[in-house]
Amino acid sequence: MYQQITLIGNLGRDPEMRYTPSGTAVTNFSVATSRSWTGQDGQRQDRTVWFRVAAWERLAETCNQYLTKGQRVLVVGEMEEPSTWTDREGNTRASLEVRARTVRFLNTRAEGEALAQAAGQGESYGGGASAEGSEPGGEDDIPF
Repeated sequence: MYQQITLIGNLGRDPEMRYTPSGTAVTNFSVATSRSWTGQDGQRQDRTVWFRVAAWERLAETCNQYLTKGQRVLVVGEMEEPSTWTDREGNTRASLEVRARTVRFLNTRAEGEALAQAAGQGESYGGGASAEGSEPGGEDDIPF
């Protein structure tokens, strides 16, 4: 059997990269997916689901270098077994974890530069690029 999950959402925090004892890079970040609808009572309702994403090896390094809080991304990967716990109020909670195989940066170049400047970084990233084992590039890298 094969399973795949595709998420489109916004980063909830800046990515954090670390290395395993064997030297393999791993970057963790959170992605919020949101849905809005109008209920039967006519009231607007919103629902946000958070996912914890782990990217490995070269993909981890690329995500750590180019992603910042608030950016829109598309993540394709595999769901790990959810871990559940009970919070202080007695509600059952679950942590949804995804091992990323592909991460696409969905912000435009201008949006990425604005986010980077707002974060005080002052550097741009390849907006609309894919991080799938290759370095991201901008619109100037399109061969047609």
